[in-house]
Amino acid sequence: MNLRRDVFQAIADPTRRAILLLVASQSMTAGAIAANFDTARPTVSKHLQILTECELLKQKQNGREIHYHLNPKKMKEIADFIEPFRKMWDDRFNKLESIMRKYKNK
Repeated sequence: MNLRRDVFQAIADPTRRAILLLVASQSMTAGAIAANFDTARPTVSKHLQILTECELLKQKQNGREIHYHLNPKKMKEIADFIEPFRKMWDDRFNKLESIMRKYKNK
């Protein structure tokens, strides 16, 4: 059974977000990633599987090791989706700040 995972469900998990932060600057093996967590290695492997299925991480074989690295194209898709919401909330907070300044001056 081929399960299609949702990107936003994948990044909802704090461990998976931490993994994305780890591999954002450099590619890492599963063992190197797992060394940063106090969970069992199979648990980290499951997180890596989910992130790979969502295409947030890509794998590259280097000899016997598999290195995981961030997929910037997929991260850009997420950022592009979120951007209108960020702008909306920035506008709302700016309006609120303006109202609070006027109230404070009175």
